[in-house]
Amino acid sequence: MSKSTLAIIAAASAAAGAAASAAFFNTQKKTTPSIATQTSTPAPSRTSAPTPIAAAAQVAALKAIAPVDPSGVFQYGFPGPVADLRPAASLTSSFDRRTRNPSWVAEHITPTSLSMNNGDRKHSYFTEDQSIPEKFRGKLKDYFRSGYDRGHQVPAADAKWSQEAMDDTFALSNMCPQVGDGFNRDYWAHFEDFCRRLTTHYPSVRIVTGPLYLPKPDRDGKWRVSYEVIGDPPNIAVPTHFYKVIFGEDGKTGGNVALGAFVLPNAPIANDKPLQDFEVPVEAVERASGLEFASRLPNARRKRLCQEVSCSVMVREYKERQKSLPALSPKR
Repeated sequence: MSKSTLAIIAAASAAAGAAASAAFFNTQKKTTPSIATQTSTPAPSRTSAPTPIAAAAQVAALKAIAPVDPSGVFQYGFPGPVADLRPAASLTSSFDRRTRNPSWVAEHITPTSLSMNNGDRKHSYFTEDQSIPEKFRGKLKDYFRSGYDRGHQVPAADAKWSQEAMDDTFALSNMCPQVGDGFNRDYWAHFEDFCRRLTTHYPSVRIVTGPLYLPKPDRDGKWRVSYEVIGDPPNIAVPTHFYKVIFGEDGKTGGNVALGAFVLPNAPIANDKPLQDFEVPVEAVERASGLEFASRLPNARRKRLCQEVSCSVMVREYKERQKSLPALSPKR
């Protein structure tokens, strides 16, 4: 990739403090100094590696003589973390109980799916995800007067092929608190439109979207992660950034995949900001999120998305787009 990680992430920061995110990614490239120890090095052995059966016997022997059993706590329950996997008609997601936000949400769009109009958002309502335990669940009341939009990770416009598919996108497990004016209702919406337009180039497009919580340097020079939590009592974390990892598939078995990754700050972004300024290496998103997106995609099949197509947004003002949409009456 022609850009360095530092330059790319710095460009992806359109708000105050975003350059700090760039520096954070760059610091990850530094090697960690080794720590000297005083352990002795055993002489090389000429014997062969122990067989799996022998290794298992050694483990069993250790358990037999160990005076404690740490795993015994499992008799009372597994502490976690638990990733609440939600396979739905229009999306698959994994929920982060700690932040009350999804860790990632995956979708699949095609020219056919986008051409169908069997779902109408006037029949959809924001709902709490009943599959998530109540004490870990995001609540509708958390967003009330919070100053943030209930930001779809998989947009409703991508799921018009059935009413059920569209309804799936309105569960709060598909939402994160997003800045409204200048982001969710503007640049982020343009970005979602860009993803849909990719289906004119590729017969199959897969997208993984999710939140990030990135550190920035404080006045004392130390790096800290700081984010707002909405709700009363505080319940849902407000992400500092959002990512999308995009797979443009050529439709052939074992064919090429155009891969693109983008990180945008959860802040107002000028409509004339080039989308390619937010392009980052997939590895940067993986390091920041703790997730892996393309570990089974060989390098030989990978193409860079922004070298295959023009990565740019088409600006349509939010008020103009809303003229064709009925007002929502969310349940509370």
